[in-house]
Amino acid sequence: MNKFLERLNSGEILVADGATGSNLQKMGLKPGKPPEDLIIDDPDILFKLASSFVEAGSDIILTCTFGGTRLRMKDSKYQDRTPEVNIRGAELARKAASAREGVLVAGSMGPVGALVKPYGPLEEEEVRATFAEQAKALTEGGVDLLLIETMFAFEETTPAFEGARSATNLPIVVSFSYDRGVRSMMGVKPKDVIKKYSELGAAVVGANCGTTLENMELIIKEYVETLPNFPLWAKPNAGVPHMDIETEMGVYDMGPEDMARFSKCYVELGAKIVGGCCGNTPEHVAAIVKALKN
Repeated sequence: MNKFLERLNSGEILVADGATGSNLQKMGLKPGKPPEDLIIDDPDILFKLASSFVEAGSDIILTCTFGGTRLRMKDSKYQDRTPEVNIRGAELARKAASAREGVLVAGSMGPVGALVKPYGPLEEEEVRATFAEQAKALTEGGVDLLLIETMFAFEETTPAFEGARSATNLPIVVSFSYDRGVRSMMGVKPKDVIKKYSELGAAVVGANCGTTLENMELIIKEYVETLPNFPLWAKPNAGVPHMDIETEMGVYDMGPEDMARFSKCYVELGAKIVGGCCGNTPEHVAAIVKALKN
């Protein structure tokens, strides 16, 4: 059996990693530069960040391929090397994960950056094809599971799921971002998300990014009320950021102890995998590990 499913089915609570983008910005990533370019240009910085999450105690680390679909990589100088970028991104995370026995790698797959018809210019078939290509490459690179994350619309997520499923048998986690409290940007509700993707065959459904830690609680409650005992993923931001005028970077006010406290609450409500999105450092992850594992 797949290692991820084995551990999930055993009842183990798994801790995912923290943020990619906000930590890379602190490490010198320039605004406007796609993080995926670092896979080719500066793999050492990505290895360092991934290793810091492994050291903090993460059971699952994500690849730096959130924007790694060919459609999203229109902003990258490596668009014509899309499969290679994803394979190398997966191999890099795998290398970092090998420092501690049992660390799993999730292939991160984010939105393509444009809306699907009838709301935007994209055809479903384009979305299906671009996610199939990415899923195939991540699987070749050696990930243990796929994570379709920060989604907000069925029109993109469903063909994304279908494309990924057509390319691999790996377990797929579907995670929506609810940045309007307990609604996504397109008004999608948690109860409809869990109904739809559990039926399509997602191994886990969840939420990431979003707004407040309290709102994540409400989202998990809605998931649980709709489909009790289904495995849930919770990876919220460290609160809602405000802009630091001097550094022009987002500042997140929720500290490691806040994340630890809320993580315990998410697990008590029914989450099986907990981590952190934007603003979550290795220190935040270490606090979550301490709260949930000790």
